This record gives sequence, structure tokens and C-alpha cells, in this order.
Amino acid sequence: MTSPTISNQETLIESSQKFHAPRLIDRLFYWLTLLLAVGIGAVLVWITYSLLSIAFPAIATFNLGFLFSQVWNPVQDLYGALPQIYGTIVSSIIALLFAVPLGVGVAVFLSEDFLPRRILTPIAFVIELLAAIPSVVYGMWGIFVFVPFILPLLQGIHNALGWIPFFSTPPSTRQMFATALVLAIMILPTIIAISRDSLISLPPQLRQGAYGLGATRWETIMQVLLPAGLSGIIGSVMLALGRALGETMAAAMLIGNANRVNVSLFAPASTISALIANQFGEASGLQRSALFYQALILMILTLIVNMLAEVIVSRFQQVE
Repeated sequence: MTSPTISNQETLIESSQKFHAPRLIDRLFYWLTLLLAVGIGAVLVWITYSLLSIAFPAIATFNLGFLFSQVWNPVQDLYGALPQIYGTIVSSIIALLFAVPLGVGVAVFLSEDFLPRRILTPIAFVIELLAAIPSVVYGMWGIFVFVPFILPLLQGIHNALGWIPFFSTPPSTRQMFATALVLAIMILPTIIAISRDSLISLPPQLRQGAYGLGATRWETIMQVLLPAGLSGIIGSVMLALGRALGETMAAAMLIGNANRVNVSLFAPASTISALIANQFGEASGLQRSALFYQALILMILTLIVNMLAEVIVSRFQQVE
């Protein structure tokens, strides 16, 4: 017969092995995730170094004057990025001005059960499906359907308000304003999906407490739910802004690719992504380096947007 002491020792050894196995798995998981995190950072550093190394001839030639020059002349090897920076920022801001109120409103509509769930669920699915449509399809739709549809309206705005610099030129078939509207449609799913998830995840006690204090449904939404979910809404807006800044094909097809700064929103313009898409295939020498300089500028703009998003969201979470 096996002595009680030996059996107790075997039991302790088995329990010790069972105890150490999860700890080993935890350590492996920790080091694996750490390796992946460091790898992502290394990839970012690699991309930045690659852009800098290829863009260095243009950086050395034009310095910071590249940011303020409107010249883009491959024949004379003179390049500047001001029209593209202006077009990228302005088109993205206009897109946000249209997309944010509409996106947040739809998110509230989908999260507050204004209609039966069997109706809201297909609506939410169709809206999120917009994010799966390729940008080149948006560009073709904009050229052949959307721009001809809104052109009479824009012409009427020009006739009535042409004395305002923003509407001073007759609307072109390739223009800043129409491009911004298409960008607004493209970033809507991002704002709606994240804002809706943020509102749905709020504790139900917030709604019940507001109703218990006598607040109406509108007051509950505007004064309780939206402020409580503001960090998620701001995060969705910043992600949408990053998408708008980097949009390529739709912008290249719709904006007109005019290498000049024009205050009028109805005139052709250009963006960094559109310029790279149009000229990179046949660029060489200093022109290729200047395009990489443009790409580096776009990357810096995107990083600034993400950093601002992190700061704003963290501050609102601290307030909450």
C-alpha cells in the first residue's frame, strides 16, 4: 500500500504543476504581446525612416519653403506643397461640418429605440455597409451621379451669393465642395458606428435617473447621454478626420487636381493624396523625392490628429 505521506507529496506535485502551467502561459502571452507592440512601433519607425531617406533630397533643396510654395513644375524641378496642404485640410474640415451633426444624430436615433429593434437593426447594418464600399466606387458615383445632381443647386448658390469669396467662381464639375460632400458620406459610417456604441454602452441608470427627475426624452439625450458619451463621440470624429485626410481615389477623381490655392469652394483644388496618386507612377529624381516629402507631411498631419484625439478623449474621461 502507498503511504499517506507519499500520496500527499504526489498530490502537492500535481497541484503545483497545475498552478505553474497558467503562470507559464501568462508569461508567454505577456512576452508575445510585448513583442507585437514593439514590432508595431518598429514598423512605424521604419516607415518614417524610409520616407525621410527618400524625401531628403527635396528637404535639403526646398527646406521649409516647400510648405509655403504654390509652384509644382517638374520641367524646372520646382516644387511646393501649399495648395495640397490647403486642399487636404479644407476638404476634411468641410466634410466634418456635414458629417458630424448628421452622424451623431443618426447614432442617437439608432441607440434610443425610436423605432422597433427589427427595423433599427437593418438600418444600422446598411449604414455600416457604406464603409465597405471602395473609394473608387464613391469617386465614380460622384462623377456621374452626385455632381450632376447638385450642380444646379451650386449654380444657384453662386448666382445668389457670388459676392462672397467662398462662392465667387462658377461651380466646376471638378471642385472642392463636391469632393468634401462625398468625403462626408464616406466618413459617416465611422462616426455613426463608434458614437452609437458609445451611447449604447452607457449605464441604463443614467436614463432612468434623468426620467425619475422629470427630464423629458430630449432633455435626457441632450443634457445627460451626449455629455456622458462625449469621449467616444470625439474619438469617432478624430478617426473620421484621419480617414478624410488620407482619402485618395475619390479625391483624385473629384477634386480637379488644380495646383493653386483658390478661396472659392466651387473651384478645382488638390490634396496631398490626390497629387501622389496622379503623379507617382511617372515621377523620378527630385519630383519623386518631393512626392515623398508630401507623403511625410500627410503622415505628420495624421499623427497630429491622432495625438489630439488621445489628449481630448483622455481629458473627457478624467472629467467623467
